[in-house]
Amino acid sequence: MKKLRPIFLALIIGTFATVSGGAFNNARATTPDDLNRDANHALQMLTSTNPLAADIAKKAKAILIFPNIVKAGLVFGGAYGEGVLKQDSVVDGYYNSITASFGWQAGAQSYGYVVFLMNDAAVKYVHETHGWEIGVGPTVVVVNAGVAKNLSSTTLKDDAYAFIFDQQGLMASLSIEGTKISRIHNP
Repeated sequence: MKKLRPIFLALIIGTFATVSGGAFNNARATTPDDLNRDANHALQMLTSTNPLAADIAKKAKAILIFPNIVKAGLVFGGAYGEGVLKQDSVVDGYYNSITASFGWQAGAQSYGYVVFLMNDAAVKYVHETHGWEIGVGPTVVVVNAGVAKNLSSTTLKDDAYAFIFDQQGLMASLSIEGTKISRIHNP
């Protein structure tokens, strides 16, 4: 078994380098039009397959859409993607999402996420900060199957609700805690 460890490690490193190299390039949209199209498609896909997300979207003051985040790691990891902030169906700015991590991890995956900003204070915070970290600032509830059971459009009390969707690839865990979101001036 000890003789197989270096081979296994080399295989993981080679796979990580191949997947993450191409994948991180794909996480960046080529033009604002591409990013707008991808964001619109992602939001439509989420709201058409998730009735709770569709209800929350109707009540949200603004929606931050990251259609394609790419995450890869081998002990050290990272995730990157670009997104669109929409208010009243109008693009209000472009943002990036960056996560760095350290710990037991190996693999790569892509996913999308949408953050529904539910009040003016949350929208103002996004506009006025020069980068904010999920978990610091507005209260963001990540909606998973457990949270969704106890949540309805009439019980919304938090600043923001995040939905993760379209997961592809293999990674041990997925979280958006510790993700930093910053405005992009020239996507």
